[in-house]
Amino acid sequence: MPRYAFEDFTPGSAQMLGPYTVTKEALLAFAREYDAQPFHVDEIAAKDSFVGTLIASGWHTCCINMRLLADGMILDSASMGSPGIEEVKWLKPVRPGDTLRSRMTVLESRPSKSRPSIGLVRFGFEMLNQADETVLTQKNWVMFGRRDSEPVKGSGRSVLAAEASAMPDHTPKRELPHISSNPYFEDLVIGEAEELGSYTFEPDDIIHFARQFDPQRFHVDAEAAKESLFGALCASGWHTASIWMKLMVEYRSRIRANALAHGARPARLGPSPGFTDLKWLKPAYAGDTLTYRSTVTGKRVSNSRPGWGLVFYHNSATNQHGEEVFSFEGMVFWERRP
Repeated sequence: MPRYAFEDFTPGSAQMLGPYTVTKEALLAFAREYDAQPFHVDEIAAKDSFVGTLIASGWHTCCINMRLLADGMILDSASMGSPGIEEVKWLKPVRPGDTLRSRMTVLESRPSKSRPSIGLVRFGFEMLNQADETVLTQKNWVMFGRRDSEPVKGSGRSVLAAEASAMPDHTPKRELPHISSNPYFEDLVIGEAEELGSYTFEPDDIIHFARQFDPQRFHVDAEAAKESLFGALCASGWHTASIWMKLMVEYRSRIRANALAHGARPARLGPSPGFTDLKWLKPAYAGDTLTYRSTVTGKRVSNSRPGWGLVFYHNSATNQHGEEVFSFEGMVFWERRP
């Protein structure tokens, strides 16, 4: 019997999770696999970045927070996953050697409208480094089984959609032009879109990622997953998000190579301040192939960073059945034309 069920989360209660020390080796390993931007993988190149030193991927920081949550509570709970993330803010860079803790606060709770045996708990997280500086804040809902209720299992692909549907829908509904070959901030047009690429989630990849960051039974054990709400082995939501970043970096690398081949200097991208409205609409099961897309939704000149603008974009992924599995609203600093 798990220690924590829905009824055990009282709004206003808080606990500290961690600590977790970010080694240089772990920082580089994650970045090389999922976010190989120069300021995450190359100490020399990082000197010419916003921060001036090697820093961790923001997605890595989110995954570390997930690991702290798993070890501190989730693995001893009736957790049934999360329908999405309301908001993440990356407030300060995480560097090699930083020791992180996460303050978890219960913000509110409510029974599920679609499944009486499930309740949803809204959490706030504040991740702190060794100097007690806040490096990340996050707000999201998690689904938990209710105490003494019958186990819910085998709901399959529809399990997340009902809870995620209450969040706003920003999915583009029309045919959109492609992003230009080497856009600077001034070249970006709202409504431009591009397909970033596709990725097949193999069982070994799902398990390898989950063992590091999100070792819930439906992510690490195919047999146990059959008895879960999802009914089969499925990828961690943070895995689907990390693959978006991986494909975005690979897409940008192709743009860079094309620009250099034509004698042009590639436009640079800076770090991201965070994201909002991340939805895990359907599970990404072992064997599923997701195709990721990104659409420019807005932009503004940065007041704090001369020579840069802030670009807003909608991102999504659909599986081989044409079902939307994942989406979020992102933002990133983008170089203005010299």
